[in-house]
Amino acid sequence: MTSPRPQRLRSRGSSEFRMRVGFVVIAMVLSFFGARLVQLQGLDPDQYAEMAAADGTVRVILPAERGDILDRNGEPLANSADGLMVVADPAVTAGLAPELAKFLSTRLAVDYFSTLERLRVEDSRFQYIARQVPARIASDVLDEAKRRAAAAKEDAEQAKEDGDREALEEYEAIADAYGGLATRRDPVRVYPGRDIAANLVGFLGTPNPDGTAKPSAGFEAMFNGFLAGKDGEARYQVGAGHKIPLGDNTVTEAVDGHDLRTTIDRDLQWYTQRVLHQTRLSSGGESAIAVVMDSRTGDVLALADDPTYDASEPLQADEDDFKSRAMSDVYEPGSVQKVLTMGALIDAGKVTARTKLKVPGVLRRQDRPIGDWFDHGLIKLTLAGVVAKSSNIGTVLAADRFQDGQLRDYLTRFGIGERTDIGVGGETAGLLPDGSMWTSQTEDRIAFGQSLSVNAVQMAAAVNTIANGGVRVDPSLVKGSASTELGTEVGTDHTTTRRVISEDAAHQTMLMMERVLDPEEGVAPSAAVPGYRVAGKTGTAQRVDPECKCYRGTTVSFAGFAPADDPRFTVYVVVQNPKTGGGGSVGGPAFAKLMSFALRRYAVPPTGSEPSRLPVTWR
Repeated sequence: MTSPRPQRLRSRGSSEFRMRVGFVVIAMVLSFFGARLVQLQGLDPDQYAEMAAADGTVRVILPAERGDILDRNGEPLANSADGLMVVADPAVTAGLAPELAKFLSTRLAVDYFSTLERLRVEDSRFQYIARQVPARIASDVLDEAKRRAAAAKEDAEQAKEDGDREALEEYEAIADAYGGLATRRDPVRVYPGRDIAANLVGFLGTPNPDGTAKPSAGFEAMFNGFLAGKDGEARYQVGAGHKIPLGDNTVTEAVDGHDLRTTIDRDLQWYTQRVLHQTRLSSGGESAIAVVMDSRTGDVLALADDPTYDASEPLQADEDDFKSRAMSDVYEPGSVQKVLTMGALIDAGKVTARTKLKVPGVLRRQDRPIGDWFDHGLIKLTLAGVVAKSSNIGTVLAADRFQDGQLRDYLTRFGIGERTDIGVGGETAGLLPDGSMWTSQTEDRIAFGQSLSVNAVQMAAAVNTIANGGVRVDPSLVKGSASTELGTEVGTDHTTTRRVISEDAAHQTMLMMERVLDPEEGVAPSAAVPGYRVAGKTGTAQRVDPECKCYRGTTVSFAGFAPADDPRFTVYVVVQNPKTGGGGSVGGPAFAKLMSFALRRYAVPPTGSEPSRLPVTWR
């Protein structure tokens, strides 16, 4: 009988053998991995870093489409057209970076050194080279890159046949490098009107380092966050230089920007700019401004500056022309201010349009004599005559009836000395002297438009208060509502109104302003619009020279509205430092052209009523 003991011994010995074999196998595997680790980290790191760069995650920008800037009728002032970004894969372009950087900087007008750096970025499979490139230009660049890559491949095939290994590697590197360039959709900004409203619209400059748009002026800058939207991105895994179909792929969709609809009428803006340019050149002025406003709503239909620039080619313009002078430049308004003084006097119950005044040739006051623009002895003018003849002396005599602080309070209610905040960067508030600095001499000068300063839209809104029956309505440049970069909401949804003077005071002031255009009694018959009743006022003021801080040159202007007895539009024209002419002869004809165009464009019929016959003189 066989004993069981030897069998148990053989079983235990077999298990020990298998364990020994397993330990040996594990040791061999660990030794293999250890050797590979040494090789990776010490013996050949460059080769394996290059292989690792071919794998990983690629991040691709999905550009948001910037909102359009539109006129009141939906016509584009700035919009986005088909464009492309040129991108590179540094994993394959790094070896030929100097040659590629030269090629790209020449064709795309990008900086050579920053391009060189992008072509060499380590551990990256995506770098943009240029953004918002017109599709034709970007496509031409990529086609040329493909041609060079194809030619290099042909040379590589020939080198392979010739057995020239060194040449083969060189041509393959060239083919891969040019093949590492590509394009992606990236809408480009265009300005179809070129110089139309460029002073308001602004432009986009050279993109920021991260490729995002760089707003450089106007609405493009002031409403950048509103217009820009937010770029999205796509991330996907690659292996051996190719996208892995079932890899970890994520997409964050782009959020397009909002359209900005303005109150501007593109055709009226175009015409206004042309008239303004002609007016400035013919008068020899340094600059000029024109405002066309809807009298009832406060919508700014045209806001023109001259000189201006082409928003499609801003680098060819003077930087001083990028701003809106109508908002940033301040000046003393001169005699246009008189209609605010008169409206306030009538509202306060101090005078009427028929109040009689004896106006001397010179008025002796505390610090200096006050004269009129025309020589005369003692003349007898009604208040309407003071406005029609634009008499400084008559205005001061009437303003003497104000109580202390009363004129300043009225001007504040008209909006003088306050920003309009309509969404234009760089707006200045002008200057209305503080009550503590208000002396009788200051009031004399302010009554006829000196010793205070305004911007053009501010002054147009003040005159429009008279056109609107004594109710001031905030001016607007944006339809609806939009957020500025300053964090404020602007637009027609946020306008307010306030009564400044009574309806009767506004009506009497209007009747006096009509006499300014009378061919026999007034100083500006050239501002008349045939067939329509027109109310207006000239302005000529000494101009402060910013260099010497003294008066040198003049500011001439004309403001008015029509039809006078049922106002539809308010127009204001300003010319700085003309060589010849005054408010009536320079601003008046420009006003007439603009008002006539606006009335025809909006098919506003004449009222058919009789014009003002207020007496100008008395016996």
